[in-house]
Amino acid sequence: MSFAQFPLDARLQQGVREMDFTSPTPIQIAAIPPALQGRDILGSAETGTGKTAAFLLPTMHKLLNAPTQKNQQRTGPRVLVLVPTRELALQVADHAERLGAHTKLRSAAIFGGVSLVNQEKVLQRGVDIVIATPGRLLDHVQRRNIAFGNLEVFILDEADRMLDVGFLPDIRKVARLLPRQRQTMLFSATLQPILELASEVTHDPVRVGVEKTAAPAVIDQTLFPVPEDRKIQALQALLRQDGVNSVLVFTRTKHRADKVVKNLQRSGVAAAVIHSNRSQNQRIAALEAFRSGQARVLVATDIAARGIDVEGVSHVVNFDLPSVAEDYVHRIGRTGRAQMAGAAFTLVTPTDEVMVRKIETILKQRIQRERLAGISDAVHGAGLPDKEAMRRYLESKHNGGGQARYS
Repeated sequence: MSFAQFPLDARLQQGVREMDFTSPTPIQIAAIPPALQGRDILGSAETGTGKTAAFLLPTMHKLLNAPTQKNQQRTGPRVLVLVPTRELALQVADHAERLGAHTKLRSAAIFGGVSLVNQEKVLQRGVDIVIATPGRLLDHVQRRNIAFGNLEVFILDEADRMLDVGFLPDIRKVARLLPRQRQTMLFSATLQPILELASEVTHDPVRVGVEKTAAPAVIDQTLFPVPEDRKIQALQALLRQDGVNSVLVFTRTKHRADKVVKNLQRSGVAAAVIHSNRSQNQRIAALEAFRSGQARVLVATDIAARGIDVEGVSHVVNFDLPSVAEDYVHRIGRTGRAQMAGAAFTLVTPTDEVMVRKIETILKQRIQRERLAGISDAVHGAGLPDKEAMRRYLESKHNGGGQARYS
């Protein structure tokens, strides 16, 4: 199937071609037709599956083919997209700009950490599509910088993550401000946590997509048992191996992320960090450094990493296991994109074993274990592979040995 088979406005089709989209993804195939019909959508899809285009394309088509009356022009957005993080707001806004490059549709990303005044000026000039984080959007509502009388489409992206970080009261406040007659679309990595919210804000929604309950087959997963006080040493040992080129490292806390990146930088590794205590400019700079290759390693917390969609991540390293087992799948899915091979390394301490069992239950598979010579022996005793054995193990993955099973 090709995008040309969707009855989309020719200007959007041109934007699709210029973004080098070829065949639509499964979530796009499932979501775009009912969305074009004006149906409410309840979709399960993760970052990297094409869900942004899945909701933007039918929404922008609707705007282009049902223009606002002149006396209502620019008096308020026609579309509101709520997202949990600044990074995701910028990503969605970028997609809207590129897909609509040959239209006159205007979009704006509204989020905290930057000037309210500048955002107010953008809103006053008039925009068709507002992509916003809940808290900052309500700041503008309170200041009467935005109204929703002309709103036609309401979209919640990463809805489960917004609930995780406590945005449910804000989402409900926003929903009460919107016209009852509207199209609503919710997208979430997992549907179960958002069903109550969906029942409040949607009407007879079409369910689309498949919840991801297993890791992609192209991701080679390995657990490395290590003592807690040797984790930095273990991470540095993994980074020294051939083929470990572009690495996303997950930590459980912001303090931990800062500590890890400082240790890596002191050892000569080009590393950047991203978490919610960093300023917006710092977060954008870190992400761009990682995308461009100036930073070989990006250290992130789960919340800050939501919305990061970077191609070419060779490895994900779980420096700390997540507090929720399902997040393991979300994390390692940052590598192995577009069916390319990737690898996920997880540092496991004795206290992590309960969480490991939960993860393996979700994956419905056992994750292979390897031991780091001189490090894992502090956990499991003698009889470990030596450095040469470790080198051969990682080299086999770099040279394709770990990919053969997936061909």
